[in-house]
Amino acid sequence: MELEQGDQVVKTRDDQGPAVLKRQTLSSDSPRKYLLADGDRRSWVEGTEPFEGETLRPRIEPWLTALCQSEHLSLLIGSGLTHAVHRLATTSTLPGMDTAPIGAFDEELAIEVARSAKAAGREPGNIEDQIRSATELLRGLEILCADPNSEHSRMLPIDALRHGLTACLTNFVASILHGERNILEANAQQREMAFNYLINFLMSFASRSGTRERLNIYTTNYDRFLELGADLAGLRLIDRFVGTLAPVFRTSRLDVDFHYNPPGIRGEPRYLEGVARFTKLHGSIDWLDDDGAIRRLSLPFGTEDVTPFLARPARQSTDARQLMIYPNAAKDRETSFFPYAELFRDFATSICRPNSTLVSYGYSFGDEHINRVIADMLTIPSSHLVIIAYSDPLRRIINTYEELGRPSQVTLLLGDHVADLRTLVDLYLPKSAIDRTTSRMAELLRSRLGTEQVGNTAYDSEADLEATHVDEGGER
Repeated sequence: MELEQGDQVVKTRDDQGPAVLKRQTLSSDSPRKYLLADGDRRSWVEGTEPFEGETLRPRIEPWLTALCQSEHLSLLIGSGLTHAVHRLATTSTLPGMDTAPIGAFDEELAIEVARSAKAAGREPGNIEDQIRSATELLRGLEILCADPNSEHSRMLPIDALRHGLTACLTNFVASILHGERNILEANAQQREMAFNYLINFLMSFASRSGTRERLNIYTTNYDRFLELGADLAGLRLIDRFVGTLAPVFRTSRLDVDFHYNPPGIRGEPRYLEGVARFTKLHGSIDWLDDDGAIRRLSLPFGTEDVTPFLARPARQSTDARQLMIYPNAAKDRETSFFPYAELFRDFATSICRPNSTLVSYGYSFGDEHINRVIADMLTIPSSHLVIIAYSDPLRRIINTYEELGRPSQVTLLLGDHVADLRTLVDLYLPKSAIDRTTSRMAELLRSRLGTEQVGNTAYDSEADLEATHVDEGGER
């Protein structure tokens, strides 16, 4: 499947394969209209005239609404969401992730960066590849030069590499903070609009009744856009950090939750609404390795410089190499597996269950360790994967879909229309609220009129309509 600029890929419900919609109007001033690719026929496309993208709503919205009522729901967020929110607020792109000279072994590192990037299916390499390669090289040189009087210690520029890696990490964090700061300094009206779409995006998935299991949010991002959106939405995030002044990562706090006792109702307490579980799979710019304990810094959103916040009492030196960012391998075997082993165990445990739905947005499927877990999830017949992405320039999403070989368990929404954040929230995602009134109205109208058309939403079958109905007890 070869995709061109403006193409949309839609696969929902009982589609046997992805439908490619070719854009017929390329001008930004005229309404976008689409036609199925040559030779393709779908029951949900009538006639041969170009149609606007909004006509896909009856096909997509009820399907996503039904999937979001799965017993177990998880959301996997990639950098695409950060880019979308930043673009809405500033009309510009985020700072890039290009490599920069370290000052030692630059030629050798460039070769390894190119090799590792090619092995991961992308070219050229980025700063993450550079940090990972430099960290591995530094650790090897530290072993080689363990004896300060050895010939290697005198000849190899290990200190220059160490300082260069520290500067590289500091600049990397600074570029992430710069993207955060751009949001705060954006035009007030545009910033408000971007925040509203971020809030509604999160609440479309997090608005689950008190008898449903929590939404699990996973992200590969280092920034704090999701945390900011949750704060603005009043969404309480549960992670493994415990504490007030300097929260510390705990392995024993996985099952902590928030409940309440409904007045006049006997039985077990219900989940408090507006709560979600949150995991940053690759670490964060505000996580610090503090003598083996992982602490979260009180790092303001979009601050100018991270260095002043790294200083810790009773520590001689702390620099950016102590930040728990995934490419920055820790110093010994014990901490190199902690806390990332715990985070990925949470990810695998939460999605590899019956009646589980995983929705990915803005994730490019470039991390094999995550893709393996997703592939394992799909070995459970009742699980489902929803892939929403603005683009797929390296064909990693399409290739992954084909390699998985389970088309009936995968939904695809690819393209600059169906995956645009504004369009997605306005047209295709479930309501960002626990909406019992609409479902009850639909049931009432069906019993009175016997119709399958309710409001502006067309339901293809009784199952589609019933999938949207959740009563007070959380059952259909």
